[in-house]
Order: sequence, then C-alpha cells, then structure tokens
Amino acid sequence: MLRKLTGIFVLAFGMICGASAQPRELPNFADLVEKHGAAVVNISTTQVIRNTPGFPAIPEGDPFYEFFRRFAPQMPREQEAQSLGSGFIISADGYIMTNAHVVDRAEKITVRLTDKREFQAKIIGADKRTDVALLKIEASSLPTLTMGDPGKLRVGEWVIAIGSPFGFDSSVTAGIVSAKGRSLPQDNFVPFIQTDVAINPGNSGGPLFNMNGEVVGINSQIYTRSGGSMGLSFAIPIDVATQVTEQLRSSGKVTRGRIGVTIQELTRELAESFGLSKPNGALISSVEKNAPADKAGIEASDVILKFDGKPVENSGDLPRIVAATRPGSKVSVELWRKGESKLVTVAVAEMPEDGKLASAASGKQADDESETISRLGIAVSELSKEQLQELQLSGGLLVEDVKGTGARTAGLHQGDVLVKIGNTQIRSLAQFNEILKQVAKGRNVALLVRRGDNALYVAIRLDEK
Repeated sequence: MLRKLTGIFVLAFGMICGASAQPRELPNFADLVEKHGAAVVNISTTQVIRNTPGFPAIPEGDPFYEFFRRFAPQMPREQEAQSLGSGFIISADGYIMTNAHVVDRAEKITVRLTDKREFQAKIIGADKRTDVALLKIEASSLPTLTMGDPGKLRVGEWVIAIGSPFGFDSSVTAGIVSAKGRSLPQDNFVPFIQTDVAINPGNSGGPLFNMNGEVVGINSQIYTRSGGSMGLSFAIPIDVATQVTEQLRSSGKVTRGRIGVTIQELTRELAESFGLSKPNGALISSVEKNAPADKAGIEASDVILKFDGKPVENSGDLPRIVAATRPGSKVSVELWRKGESKLVTVAVAEMPEDGKLASAASGKQADDESETISRLGIAVSELSKEQLQELQLSGGLLVEDVKGTGARTAGLHQGDVLVKIGNTQIRSLAQFNEILKQVAKGRNVALLVRRGDNALYVAIRLDEK
C-alpha cells in the first residue's frame, strides 16, 4: 500500500514539475507592427552650413600648410549637411510629432511614408526644453496612432520602438520599461521613461508603443559610450509631448509657469535636521527677490511638499509641476517650515522664453580675523557692511578654512558664505555659536551656503565629542 501511495505522489509531483517547466511564450509583436507601422515616418533634413572664408592659422613648417595654401581658396563657402530621424502621424490631415533636435536649424524637411510617398514639411513649432516638435505636411486620409497613458506603464512591461536607425526605414526593436520618472541633467521638465529597447541614431522622434499598440512615448535620448545602443534609452512620456504639441498647434509656442525659486534634493540628513520624518519634497535653497514665491512668503529652508494639490516626492517633481501650471493661476502650496506644515498661496508667473532667471550677487572674501568653530570643523569670520551690501544680505559668515572631515564631506569650501543655520538667518558669529550650543551631539545641522551665484543647503553632523 505504501509503495502504491509513493508511486502516486511521484507521478503527481512529476506532472506539477512538468507543467511548471514548460517554457512561456514570448510576446509576438507582428500584429502590432503590421497594424500601426504605416503611421511611422522617416524624416530627413537638410541644413546649409556657411563656411567662413579665410586661410587657417597653420605654420609654414606644418605638412598641411602647402595643401591649404593651394586648395583652401577653392573650398565651397556653403555646404549641405543632412541628418535623419523619425516621427509619427497624429492626425489624418498631416500633423506629425517628432523631436525638436531632429529638425533644429533645418532649412528643408522631407517626410517619407512607408508607401514611399514624400512630402515637404513645415515646422509648426518646436520646444527645446522638452525636445518636442510638431510638423505639418499637405496630405489627407493618413493613418494615425492612438495615444496611451504613460502613467499606467509598469516597470518590466514590454514596449517596442519603430523608427529609422541609420536610415533603415521601419526598423522594429523591443525591450522592457527599465524605470519611470527619470530625471536627466539639463532636462528638468521631462520625467523620462527609461527602457532597454535598442535605440540608435535615426530612431529619434519615433514612437514607443505598449502592447496595446498605443503610443506611450517619443524616443529621444540614449546613454552611450560607443555611439550605439547600450541598453539605456529614454523616451518623453506622450502626455507631456501632447500638452506641448497642443500649445504649439494653437499658438506656435509653449508657455510655462514659474515661481522664482532655486531648489535642491532633500537628503535624509537634511530632512532630519529640518524635523521631517522622510526625505520627501523640494528644499528651497534661494528665493528670487520680488518673484511670486517671495511675494507669497516662501523662504529659503522651506520644503515644498505639495504644489496645487500635487505631491512633490522629489525635488525634480517641482519644476515639472510648476511649469505645467497656467501662468496667472493662484495655487495653494503646502510647505514645511520650522517643524510644522504651512499653507501659502502663490500667483504663478510666466517663464521667460530664454529661460534666464535672476541670479544672486557674487560672493567676496573678507580679511577679518577668523574664529574656529570646533564642533563643525570650520573657521569663519563676520562679513563687513560693504560685503553684506554687495551680497544683498542682512547677515552671514565667511568660511575661512575647512578643517573637519564632516565639513569637507558635506562639500563646504573656503570662500563659501553661511547665510542660514536651519531656518534661522545668521546675524553674527556670537549668535551662530549660541545656536550651535543648543544642538545635541550627533545631530545634523543644515547650513544655507552662498557660493558664487548659487545657494544650496548642506548638512553637517555635529562632532560626538
């Protein structure tokens, strides 16, 4: 009987193992490509480069001197440069979405469809901040694509790209979503979708599809050391791109909101020093004078937790949320100040087209006698009235020397100006020392530092000794 039961158990176990060992089928993209590929286009641009005439500054003994002496005058003063990219049709009457860098400075834009028809396109508008452009060709009854919701994308989900890498039309590559909401240097207005889809030069401006055949992004950038794909590609979420193209279509430009603050990432150490339980929010390191934030009473050292009801999880969230707010709107801002939550109302202004914001005055070193602050490991001195006036400050201390390991690790440098300790404006050296005496050993102290034209908070842990 026992042998019979054992045999039944082995058989059942084998069936279970056999079922689990069966390979799962990989997704088949053929139907998706066949259905939607016709709406993806090849974009080629021509730019005329005007050479500056003149003989190059080459010494007579250089081997190339004779070559340039004989042939340089014959070189053409104008040359044509061509580049390739991709795009996709968003309306049957010929509106096409692509990257701004694909058509930047182009004097001639040719759009080629999958049926080999070619059209000359005009630029309706381009927005360099998001790298989105809207083109128009004179055609009708064109195939179009459906926009999806990037917010529903999940990390690990399959996505595919269709484009013209290196000019190879209608090339299809596939991969997965590697991450969402990626912030890249110099790109404060786009929460990029990161994928491992193979993207190469020529793919720029092409669509990123989910498995439902909906466009969820525009392939825009790659990280590479070789010039080719390394499995790190970044797409602009289609909802961001759609907001931009709608403005380009209606007015030819994009308007964005601004409130006039400089922000930095809130680290765990800084969060602790401000009494926050989690490092969520955007830390204000400086406020532009007479800007909307200044008029609303927002101060340096405030941590913005919500803007217009939208949570600010990381510092990179705030520029995108503010930029998407209509200029002239009055919005509620929840911030953290001196250990408690506070609500203020801000009237959002319009961001200048050139993106230039007012900057603070430059710092200047002092010659006053310095005093070593042993608990922070720095030597500081008071600023003169002339220096305070030049910096437009009511108080501050000049860092004369950085001696402690904690201060060096925090990034303090000689010549920095300490403006605030926590939420408190620094008025004098005596006041600064008095505040430090009240801080428990081993706690983090947040210092607002002016360095040149920039201001930022640093956190230094007080010496346990």
